[in-house]
Amino acid sequence: MRALITGVAGFVGGHLAEAIHAGTDWEVWGTILAPTDRAYVVDGVTGVETDLRDPEAVRAVVEQARPDFVFHLAGQAYVPQSWADPWDTYQTNIRSQLNLLEGISQAGLASRIMIVGSNEEYGLVQVDDLPINEDTPLRPNSPYSISKIAQDFMGLQYFLDRQLPVIRLRPFNHIGPRQNDRFVAPSFAKQIVEIERGLKPPVLKLGNMAAQRDFTDVRDMVRAYILAVTHGEAGEVYNIGSGRARSVREMLDIMLTASPIKIAEETDPAKFRPSDVPISVCDPTKFKRQTGWEPRLSFEQTCVDILTDWRQRIP
Repeated sequence: MRALITGVAGFVGGHLAEAIHAGTDWEVWGTILAPTDRAYVVDGVTGVETDLRDPEAVRAVVEQARPDFVFHLAGQAYVPQSWADPWDTYQTNIRSQLNLLEGISQAGLASRIMIVGSNEEYGLVQVDDLPINEDTPLRPNSPYSISKIAQDFMGLQYFLDRQLPVIRLRPFNHIGPRQNDRFVAPSFAKQIVEIERGLKPPVLKLGNMAAQRDFTDVRDMVRAYILAVTHGEAGEVYNIGSGRARSVREMLDIMLTASPIKIAEETDPAKFRPSDVPISVCDPTKFKRQTGWEPRLSFEQTCVDILTDWRQRIP
């Protein structure tokens, strides 16, 4: 069996490739955007340089790989960037997936395809909506959330129209080692380690600390992705998350407890979103019933592992 991971050099793509190697005998192929990305591709992956916005390039890699399973992870994943450049987010996320689905359809493949949406599709959730299940209304509040809704419903359209076996997922926040420091957990960890190393003054720059999110370790999330593509029902959509909200403040306190030095805090207005929600928590009942998935790693362990990761990255 052969799996194709788009964005295999990314944070989630790398963890997914490792999980596939550890738990299956599948051959793993992956798309990478630039030659410099090859340094981030895990061992044993056949990496192919492909701009997914180019339909001819996508058709070529699909014909070359001819995958049994497709994990579509590539895209613009940083919500604040979608406000800074909405069109780039729309073009990258929507056009890339369109090219991928067209390429698979035209090749006549029966690949089981996992489309990754986002909890951001639910947007401005109300307290009465919690916990969020798959029937919660979609109230998009960012260009990013619009792009993910488009990907989600495009996947449904290709299932209904072309009979492609598409499984749609709406994962909630996932964190872990190797994540880009634009995101909240690695941003905290990097700042703490830079202070420990004496590389910056002992002051943390912080955004909205009251926000509560449903955090899952990326290593648990990629196990869910493999279960989704092998055991999910084609055409269906599934929420994936821990089922528990944890505050950003709690995340930082866990990391500070694991650090030996005293650190002050300072609010940074640049770290606040133009539109935000106080709390988001997943109802993963449907996915758990379908696949038997349960998260294994605790929130506390994940936070410590992220801090350890940055201590290894910064000499």
